[in-house]
Amino acid sequence: MPPLPPPPRTLVLGATGFLGRWLVLELLSRGEPVAAAVRDGRGPDGGNRSTALRRWLRDHGADDTALTTVTTDLTRPGLGLSPADDTRLAEVRDVHNLAARYQFGLTRTQAEPTNVDGALHALHWSATRPRLRRLVHLSGYRVGRDPHPQYPLDPRTTAALYARLGAYEASKQLGDAAVRVTAPRLGVPLTTVNPSSVIGHSRTGEADQYLGLAQLVRQLHRGRLPLLPGTRRTFLPVVTVDHLARFLAAVPAHDRDPVQAHTVLDPSTPFLPDLITLLATHLGVRPPRALIPVALVRRLPRTLTGADPETLTFLSEDQYDTTSADHLATTTGLTHPPLTPALHHWATHLTTP
Repeated sequence: MPPLPPPPRTLVLGATGFLGRWLVLELLSRGEPVAAAVRDGRGPDGGNRSTALRRWLRDHGADDTALTTVTTDLTRPGLGLSPADDTRLAEVRDVHNLAARYQFGLTRTQAEPTNVDGALHALHWSATRPRLRRLVHLSGYRVGRDPHPQYPLDPRTTAALYARLGAYEASKQLGDAAVRVTAPRLGVPLTTVNPSSVIGHSRTGEADQYLGLAQLVRQLHRGRLPLLPGTRRTFLPVVTVDHLARFLAAVPAHDRDPVQAHTVLDPSTPFLPDLITLLATHLGVRPPRALIPVALVRRLPRTLTGADPETLTFLSEDQYDTTSADHLATTTGLTHPPLTPALHHWATHLTTP
C-alpha cells in the first residue's frame, strides 16, 4: 500500500483546467504538498479526472507523491466536500481559486453558479481554515479595475450588465466584486489576479484553451481572417501559462495587504495588428487585408464576420496598470520568457492537427 501523502498546505480549485494543471505542477516542483480539487464524474474524454491529472503531471516530470485529490462541487456551500475530505484539508493555508465556467454564449443561469456563487463558496470555505494565509482568486481579463467595487447590485443593474457584456464577462465581474467586498468582512486575506490572454507554454506552446485570441489564430491559419477587427492601436496583451503559474505560486508568500490585486501581462506584447502579422509570417499565411472597426463588426451578421459578439468587448486600446505585479515579479526574481518564440510555439501547437 503506497504511503499517504503529507497533509496539503495548498488547495487548488480548478486543478484539472488549463492553468490549474500548470499551477499544481509548479507547486509540486517547489516541494509544496498540494490538494487538487476535481469534479465528480468523468472528464470530457470519458476518463477519470483524478487519474488523468496524475498522468499529465507525471508526463511533465512531476513527482505526485505529495498530491492529494479531493472531489468538490464549487456550486455548493462548503465546496461540496465530504466530512472526511474537509478534515484532510485542515492544514491548508493557501487557497487558489482558478475554477470558472469559461465559455462564450453561456446564459446567466449557466455562468453564475460557478463564476459568482462558486467564488463566494470558495471564500466562505477559506474562512473556516484555522491556518489560512491567503485566498488567491483568479479574476477575469479587463475585470476588477473599479477601486470601489459594489456587490450585490440591484436586479435592474445586474440585468443590464449581463445584456451589455454577455454572461461570461458579466459573471466574472460580479464574482470579482463579490469576493473583494466580502473578504474583509470575513477577515480573509485576498489577492485577485487579473491575467491577460493566456497563451501556451513558452518552450513547447502546449495549450488546450481555444477561445479568444486562439480563435483568431486558427481563423488566420485557415484563411478565414480577411479583415481584423480593431484599430492599429488595439492592444490584446498576452502572458504565457508557465509565467502565470510561477506568478500565482509566488503570491501567498509575497502579499501582505488585506486585499491586493495584480494585473499580469507581458509588456512586450505588440499591438494586435502587429501581433497577427507576426503570427501570419510564422505560419506562412497571408495576414488580414485591412482593419474593420469593432462597432461595424457588431452590426454585421455573425455568419458573415465569424466573430463571437462577446469577444469584441476584449478589443480595445486600453492600457493596464501592472505596477503591483511588476513589484512582485522583481521581488521574487520572476521574468517573462522571450515572447516571440513563445508566440511561435503556441501558434504551431494551435494549428498542428
